[in-house]
Amino acid sequence: MRRLNNVFVVIFISMFHFSCDEKPQYQDTVTKGNIDISVDETYRPIIEEQLKVFDSSYPEANITAHYKPESECFKDYFEKKARMILVTRALTEDEKKLCEEKKIFPASVALARDAVAVIVNKEAADTILDINALKGILTGTYKTKYTVVFDNQGSSTVSFITDSILRGEKLGSNVYAAKGNKEVVEYVEKNPNAIGFVGLSYVSDNNDPNNTGAFIKSVKVVAIQDSASREFLQPYQAYIALKSYPLTRTLYYINGESHRGLGTGFANFLAGQRGQLVFFHSHLFPVRSEMVIRQAEINNK
Repeated sequence: MRRLNNVFVVIFISMFHFSCDEKPQYQDTVTKGNIDISVDETYRPIIEEQLKVFDSSYPEANITAHYKPESECFKDYFEKKARMILVTRALTEDEKKLCEEKKIFPASVALARDAVAVIVNKEAADTILDINALKGILTGTYKTKYTVVFDNQGSSTVSFITDSILRGEKLGSNVYAAKGNKEVVEYVEKNPNAIGFVGLSYVSDNNDPNNTGAFIKSVKVVAIQDSASREFLQPYQAYIALKSYPLTRTLYYINGESHRGLGTGFANFLAGQRGQLVFFHSHLFPVRSEMVIRQAEINNK
């Protein structure tokens, strides 16, 4: 009987020793630690601003953002190189099954409504276009021969435009890829026959003191016809909110944490009041906050 008790004591001590030596699986919390995230390059100016605000509140948090084409963001997510990604679509059903196989625990939430801006050179005659004209430009059949420039072959902008406008048709031989949104703006600025497709944040004038959604002056932002109202609209915040501007899309976060870590903390921040306010001041429409849109008349007298 005494020998049996000694065995129990040895087992208890061994278990206690193991539990003391075992290190926590995760070293981060919602407000501190180190993680990598991948961000659609289209949103670089906005997310850099978000990180500044987040870091000022949580100095022990170190989030390293890697800005790249959206297709590369998803690749990082499934290869577990990025704890969280910021992209323009939610996971597909096949991708959700892949997450199950790889033991990834996805959480996806829409954060803000965004738009693709169409830009032309300041000397260009076409400043208003309908969807059919855009389709002709993209396929190379439009009356005016444009050089079409996108940010990257694997970008969310290319995917969005081909899905929403071309709907199965192929891009023309007049379509080229630059190295990023900034390079698209610079190319259009220097070439009168160029037309570019970029994220809204790259043409928004962040120095506008009244935050009216003004655009940069180095290029022209084209007005696109709304099929419902037949009006030609530029990507102003109110038209993005109402989805009247035809090239409106949504920004999502996709988090893959199985615990309440720093990815969860940043996701909560982006969906919270302060993060939503940063989206608002960046001329996107925040979808996690209650916003009121009122119609106003301007008196020019």
